[in-house]
Amino acid sequence: MATSALFVFGFVFLVIGGLELLDRTFFALLAFSSKHPPLPTWAGAAAAFLTTSALAVVVGGSLEAAFHRELTWVRVGGGIVLLSYAAYLYLVPESDRQPPTGRSAFGAALILILLLELGDTTMIFTILFAVEFGQLVVVFVAAAAALAGVAALASTLGSRLGARVEPRVLERLVVVILVVAGVLTILYALVPGLFHGILG
Repeated sequence: MATSALFVFGFVFLVIGGLELLDRTFFALLAFSSKHPPLPTWAGAAAAFLTTSALAVVVGGSLEAAFHRELTWVRVGGGIVLLSYAAYLYLVPESDRQPPTGRSAFGAALILILLLELGDTTMIFTILFAVEFGQLVVVFVAAAAALAGVAALASTLGSRLGARVEPRVLERLVVVILVVAGVLTILYALVPGLFHGILG
């Protein structure tokens, strides 16, 4: 008997959303949105999540093994982006930075999330769910909705954090979050065995 579409949607939504709340991408977006307008930040992140969810559903489970090495370097690239952004915030004075426009915030969020999500845990789980359940449209909608919801939460929390915390303290916090997320991303890509005990 086929699994009901409602069950598949709920299951995928809860698992993907729960994983993303604990993922480095959430914290990176939280840090990013503390320095950028929340609406275009969310829109860029949501567009990236839609793209990665669609890719995950289309490729299925087989390509994960075929492109394992490429995914490793995509993860390394994502970590380097986080570290570079942290270095930019730390080294470039606030007065020398160009104030972000809605378009630049959208584009920066889109690129950041794409680099972090390609080959990430939630993308791999979406691939597995597409293979397991076979209901590609339902899996895509559930995963994309969960990720867009998490992006909205991160963008909202980040913008409020930016408005309430003293700028220097906030900037130091953002740099620390980005550095930690970047280092962990690179370590996970190059030495995944370090995380087996944590991730199960």
